[in-house]
Amino acid sequence: MSLPPPIKKKLGRIFEPKSISFSKEDLLCYSYDATGESHLPDVVVFPTTAEEISLTLKLANESGFPVIPRGGGSGFTGGTLPVSGGVVISTQRMTSISIDQENLVADVGSGLLTGDLQDEVEELGLFYPPDPTSVKFSTIGGNIAENAGGPRAVKYGTTRDYVLGLEVVLPNGDIVRTGVKTAKGVVGYDLTRLLVGSEGTLGIITKAFLRLIPKPKEKALMYAVFGDLASAADVVSTIIREKITPSTLEFIDGASIRCAEEYVSTGIKSGAEAVLLIETDGTLKSVEDSTALIKKICQENKVLEFRVAKDKKEIKDLWKLRKNLSPALYKIKPTKINEDIVVPRSMLTSLVTGVQEIAEARGVLIVSFGHAGDGNIHVNVMIDKDDPDEAKRGAEAVSDVFDLTLSLGGTISGEHGVGVTKAPYLSRELSSSLLSVMRGIKDVLDPKGILNPGKIFLSPSNKEN
Repeated sequence: MSLPPPIKKKLGRIFEPKSISFSKEDLLCYSYDATGESHLPDVVVFPTTAEEISLTLKLANESGFPVIPRGGGSGFTGGTLPVSGGVVISTQRMTSISIDQENLVADVGSGLLTGDLQDEVEELGLFYPPDPTSVKFSTIGGNIAENAGGPRAVKYGTTRDYVLGLEVVLPNGDIVRTGVKTAKGVVGYDLTRLLVGSEGTLGIITKAFLRLIPKPKEKALMYAVFGDLASAADVVSTIIREKITPSTLEFIDGASIRCAEEYVSTGIKSGAEAVLLIETDGTLKSVEDSTALIKKICQENKVLEFRVAKDKKEIKDLWKLRKNLSPALYKIKPTKINEDIVVPRSMLTSLVTGVQEIAEARGVLIVSFGHAGDGNIHVNVMIDKDDPDEAKRGAEAVSDVFDLTLSLGGTISGEHGVGVTKAPYLSRELSSSLLSVMRGIKDVLDPKGILNPGKIFLSPSNKEN
């Protein structure tokens, strides 16, 4: 839809001139995310208070235009795309931060960058564990909306585990606070956990009250190279079975290694088909004990090379491979379909070998890496979308990967959400009864469907596959 001049004029009364833009250049900047899709909004606003968002949503309910909340715009499933036009609400100016060291709670604005929060609390000897790969440019509000995870989720959990409470503007414009700032609280329904992971469809987060923990005193990073996928996957399963909980346990397959080698010198010997990056943290003794046991497990599973980083420089060098994977992939194909599937950790070997079988059967390159410690693998189907046949085979490969994942007792999204890209597959995982309940919740909170429409659920005229 296109906003009529009277509505634009009313929005101009809510926001100062510097906090609202109708310029084509700004609209383009807020029309896309990491999916590569683009949908032009009618206007972008930059609130600094919950009250400004409240007034915007009340106007939207009166006039029927869509409102789309946006943090850093780094999502992979189209959660912030203005698919029906309307008003994009950017929270990037809502960056307040207050640290309560006595109660280990951070009170932060939803537009604060996650990396900035981590830096701030670590200077105080505290720790905010959630660490998505986009940590330097994704926001706290966006992480909450997607329930972001990251490498440290294997030990510390996801964003959901650190959200004590929220300040939220509901679709009707009401400003509410959910949850508590205390260690415990069970008064009423847990609306905080309902909002975490709701992808901006049930409310717009303006503040978050986050749990902090003491920063670990010691840590060690290990690097293990294997000649086949199964050996690396077996090591992951054995580590968990032996009751070791590393702080990170990252998996990188052979295709990823070769892509990264073209982008940055990795120094990995030829014949490598998998790499594990394993980090442990805690007390000096616990780190030493875990490192020794992990080394033993790797040696019993055909490890080609194993080493422990000696200093900060070597730690940085070892992480180069993982951090340069995404840009490296575009050197081989122009289009990356990035899926973040999760399986029980005991099924990891079946998953990684099954994905390679799908790649061979469909004749496409699939590059896999990710958070093996919690069974969350990022499967990247590499294609040229301008080649119709390859694009078709790529879509078929994605469908096959989802079927494989569900057959192994997994889920089609661990941290990217559903957005628009996974909406067609929702009914493969969720029953019609569950979908009906979820749609009912959406209808109760947003009966006019003005908040982030087109996300998670397909339109009523369509059906999930």
